[in-house]
Amino acid sequence: MSQFSRTWWGQKFIAAMEELTDSGRLSRGRSYARGNKVKSFSIKDGIVSAQVRGSVNPYFGVYEEPLYITTLEFQPISAAKWSAAIALLASKASLISRLLLNEIPDNIEDTFQQLNLTLLPSRRKDFQSTCSCPDWSNPCKHIAGVYYLVAAELDQNPFLLFELRGLSKDNLMQELAKSPLGQALSAELQLQQQAPKSVESYYAPLKTISPETCESLRQFWHGAKRLPPMMEPLPQIPVAGIPVKKQGDLPAFWHRDNSFIEAMATLYQQVKAKGQL
Repeated sequence: MSQFSRTWWGQKFIAAMEELTDSGRLSRGRSYARGNKVKSFSIKDGIVSAQVRGSVNPYFGVYEEPLYITTLEFQPISAAKWSAAIALLASKASLISRLLLNEIPDNIEDTFQQLNLTLLPSRRKDFQSTCSCPDWSNPCKHIAGVYYLVAAELDQNPFLLFELRGLSKDNLMQELAKSPLGQALSAELQLQQQAPKSVESYYAPLKTISPETCESLRQFWHGAKRLPPMMEPLPQIPVAGIPVKKQGDLPAFWHRDNSFIEAMATLYQQVKAKGQL
């Protein structure tokens, strides 16, 4: 599955298909998709059309490679239900902001479930599949192979999920932009997309500041406030064994179980004690 879908929405599409399809046919479908068996593939008006090459099998009298016509048609969501879904999406800033930025929120299905809707197909009646091959089972391996190509297309265009259910991306964006949150976000996005304007200088303007008047040269050189006669030295906090502590407790060359720093500290204390004798 990872070869055909790298995004969460593509993977969820495949997961939805796996729940509705026999695992054996899906495995053969994956081999068809990997083996370049799909000669042509297109998606238009929510209908997926493909031409899939069949197998030569003299046992069944098939001596030339057949070419089968495969289609997938998803059940569109009605206009009234789309209006309710868009109104609910537009009322949540976390959802509408990501949609207007061409992103699909990972919790978008939760919003559709509040209206008893699903964006991804969840039932067999959510889509219809046909193939001109002689296999009586549906989906056949040719249809299963097209499933994975649809998932790959979803990686490139996640809004294809909406188009497959009857709503184009342009119409979705237009409806979202009509809401109060959509209008505010659209205005902000348009401001960010404005072309940069030329200015005379990109540096802060220079300003002339008149110096303060000074009563005498002594005040000029010594200042208004006297400095303290002596500066207190900063306290020195020595850190012993810095090169050793940089190695850490268990450096690569240390094969014992105890701490390297603790062992070296003990060694330093012994050397120091002997030096004081």
